[in-house]
Amino acid sequence: MVKVGTSERPDWPLAVVVGAGGMGMAVARRLGQSHRILLADRNLDHATGMAEAMRNDGYDAQAVACDVTDQAQVDALAAAARQAGNIRTLANVVGLSPSMGDFRTVIAVNIVGATRIAQAFLPIMESGGCAIYISSMAGHMKPLSPEVQALLDAPLEEGMIDRLEQLVGAEETNSSNAYLLSKASLNRMCKRRAKEWGRRGVRIVSLSPGLIATPMGALEFEKQPMKYNLLAATPIEREGTMLEIANVVEFLASDKASFISGTDILVDGGLTGTLQHGDKA
Repeated sequence: MVKVGTSERPDWPLAVVVGAGGMGMAVARRLGQSHRILLADRNLDHATGMAEAMRNDGYDAQAVACDVTDQAQVDALAAAARQAGNIRTLANVVGLSPSMGDFRTVIAVNIVGATRIAQAFLPIMESGGCAIYISSMAGHMKPLSPEVQALLDAPLEEGMIDRLEQLVGAEETNSSNAYLLSKASLNRMCKRRAKEWGRRGVRIVSLSPGLIATPMGALEFEKQPMKYNLLAATPIEREGTMLEIANVVEFLASDKASFISGTDILVDGGLTGTLQHGDKA
């Protein structure tokens, strides 16, 4: 029975949003127009505050702690989602940019953590649902060597990050390279797992934003001024907004995208194509 004075919607499907930063909250609020929201973040106090603010604005939202690098916390998140029931959408928004961690930490969050989430949620997603992984246009910038690809294709193997560090060498063991590798691997993961997810009637896609106006993006402009060159090269001639990313997430989660799986959706204002093919005008 629905409690009087609340916005609880037990008849609605559940969306699990992992990551309660700027982009995560834009996604949560958009999906919250048609889903109950389970909001997960490493910082439980922050997630709890964000979920309360959503409830005050009329959403059905709850919070749970989850550090995606901790298997026990990922399992606890999956258990909470299973208890809530009818898991229609998974939006994995959590991720570290180069200025937010070292090589090991970026790899651990962006691809090891992402894989833990995928592994935990595949068995409990409802048929007809969709998992959407927020990646980056950076995943299109550096092809993976066969040796690196083989390691990143098995991110949960013990010692993977140690072997990856040895393979790429000291000069390449930096957070910027980790970001490129992790996002390329994340895009590849969604393609490789499409058949497995499809057997359960569930879709899996990655979404690669370009330059988006977020707190994380602002930090990268501050730490890496060369990003202004990328902004100048963007054909749309501006940053994207978090709401524009939420638009695409909403579409991918809907039945209108029911034949889209195992692919990456670039939302970058045309920047990747310009960088790869030049200005042909």
